[in-house]
Amino acid sequence: MLAKTSVDQALTKAKIHIRKNEIQEAQKLYKSILVAFPKNKRVQNALSALKCLNLNYMIKKQPQEAFNKIIDQYKKREYSNVIDQLKVFIKHYPNEFIAWNLIGSSAFQIGMFNEAIEAFSKALLIKPDYPEALNNMGNALKEQGELDKAIEVYRKCIMLKSNCTADCYNNMGVALKDKGKLEDALEAFNKAIKLRHDHTAAYNNISIILKGMIFTKSNPGLYNSIITLLEKKSNVRPRNIVKSVISLLKLDPKLSFYLQRICKDKVKLPIKKVVINLSELTLLLKLMSVCPIADIEMEYLLASIRANILFEIPYLKKTPEILKFQSALSLNCFINEYIYNQSKNENKALKELEGLVKLSLDNNLQPSPQFILCLASYKPLNHYGWYDKLVVSSEIEDVFTRQVVESKQENNLKSKLPTLKEIEGEISLKVKEQYESNPYPRWVNLGLPIQHKNISKIFKNKNLKLFNNRIKEVKDPSILVAGCGTGQHSLDTAIRFKKSKIVAIDLSLSSLAYAKRKTQELNVQNIEYIQADILDLHKLHKQFDIIESVGVLHHMNDPFEGWKVLVNCLKPGGLMRIGLYSELARQHVVKLRKEILDKGIKSKDVDMKLLRFNLINSQKKHHIQTQNSNDFYSLSEFRDLLFHVQEHRFTIPQIKGLLNDLGLKFCGFEAENINSQFKLTNIDKEDMYNLDKWHVFEEANNMAFEGMYQFWCQKPELKERIKLNKRQLSTTSTRL
Repeated sequence: MLAKTSVDQALTKAKIHIRKNEIQEAQKLYKSILVAFPKNKRVQNALSALKCLNLNYMIKKQPQEAFNKIIDQYKKREYSNVIDQLKVFIKHYPNEFIAWNLIGSSAFQIGMFNEAIEAFSKALLIKPDYPEALNNMGNALKEQGELDKAIEVYRKCIMLKSNCTADCYNNMGVALKDKGKLEDALEAFNKAIKLRHDHTAAYNNISIILKGMIFTKSNPGLYNSIITLLEKKSNVRPRNIVKSVISLLKLDPKLSFYLQRICKDKVKLPIKKVVINLSELTLLLKLMSVCPIADIEMEYLLASIRANILFEIPYLKKTPEILKFQSALSLNCFINEYIYNQSKNENKALKELEGLVKLSLDNNLQPSPQFILCLASYKPLNHYGWYDKLVVSSEIEDVFTRQVVESKQENNLKSKLPTLKEIEGEISLKVKEQYESNPYPRWVNLGLPIQHKNISKIFKNKNLKLFNNRIKEVKDPSILVAGCGTGQHSLDTAIRFKKSKIVAIDLSLSSLAYAKRKTQELNVQNIEYIQADILDLHKLHKQFDIIESVGVLHHMNDPFEGWKVLVNCLKPGGLMRIGLYSELARQHVVKLRKEILDKGIKSKDVDMKLLRFNLINSQKKHHIQTQNSNDFYSLSEFRDLLFHVQEHRFTIPQIKGLLNDLGLKFCGFEAENINSQFKLTNIDKEDMYNLDKWHVFEEANNMAFEGMYQFWCQKPELKERIKLNKRQLSTTSTRL
């Protein structure tokens, strides 16, 4: 190690190396001095100057190699270094438009939008037809809120017809969406997809718009993009866009005609012609195959078609169009769990057809695929003792896979799933029984996140108020999903959080087996499924960085006790996401549940279907209001909505009291649309985290939390908790 008196000698020696152009030797000397004297300003400044000198030398002698090294730093996200070095580079090559573009891109990445715009402008002064700079300039203007200017720049970029054109269309669509021009935005996203069929961002942006849009104009040009969107395993959860897509389909002349004649005029039309015409609507068939159709008129039409196919099946000639429609109809009925009400005539015709099929198979004859698909639209094929005698042709393959093969896979998985402890307790057993009979919900595709993100980025985007930022530093978070159901929640969490390890629990083996099958199907490796009651989670002997429990605690005998167990499973400083029913938003459900109780209506399938039929034909406001929920359109979700064995509801003051009793701090609601509405009248930044103000807001907007309250809270570190407990000793408990 160097002695302090030898620093001057070392510096002199380094200068000699520099004069001889021995740059690396000089750098080694400076670095050795810094090991002994890390705070020596003279050496630090000398080393910085040497780096600049070295860069200048390299740029003069080997400009391309120097530029390539800067690009490598850009790829490593060392944006500040890139800007500093490119400024040196520009002094030597002021007309190098690619360098100006890279300066702008680096500035954009670290939020220096004014500097980015200035750099892109300089690149475009040198090369006005530079598409990358135009696209980047549009993005920077968009971030600055200059939407009209951004759109104008994107249009210039599009006119160049370059490799950037698809991205320009997509980015322009985002700007148009932000301006509220949703139809124009959809058109832009659609053009991006036509240019690049695998444009993930454009598909994702279409899905975002479709979640809240009802169409008023026909747009067949969107059909293919929506079909591809529905076929993907990610991007969108079909049920989130089903109402939007139905509104688009109902503007189609053929479908509109049949909805008018069959649903409103009650005219009976030739079933063969109806089915063949509707089979041409590929988007309709795709939607039917992946989610329940949440529309009363469409339900009436499909139920009528199903019945007429059954009545005319002996005389209905087999055509590819009819088989294609029957397959989609059977898949849809399986997804909605055969929720359509059946007439006595249908029951009679169904028994006759079942007899014909059984007779054929007993005589070693394969029944017509039309017959099989017709039966599959009324009852799952695995409910028939003869399903294993079927020769699976291409016409019935999709239906057989969904109704038989996947069901077998789930049964096999049940025996392999670990159990934490045998489920006990009256309410827990009743809830378990409900979800064993009706795994909730059935789903085909899931809107998974496009990419993994680290904790810091995820919670920054959620605009949460954190009381301890240590959680942001966790690299490989351990996460508990308490009440994972059929796997939508656990899969979303597993893919969203980078390097996460998920433990997902549920009471129901049927639900867990469904979740496990879908997890294997999507090749997700970081989820462990366990059958368990929340009350027994102490047996895991483990604490988690994050716990998520949405739509679960309000079905427990004592939600507070369940929540307390979850708090004990959360690490100090950890975050918890909770979902609870709102008392105000579910008044129509409460009223209807009371009517069901008073009339003694049971939760048997036939009774629930009859109740639904009566609700559809009722004019009472709270009956009509119930139909607005997606839960109304599949049997397990309908049961969950109106016949659940246990339901608690909460108010915001009650939630505030429970958080206080549990020693948790409120971090914010997870509801983008509701948050935007709240901000219109609550402009102070801290208002977002003031539950008293949220209570006032909800009282003025009773249906704001129609789904449920979903919010994040944080467990304080030990010292903070001790202080909190001391304060609580002097206050009255607010527990329910």
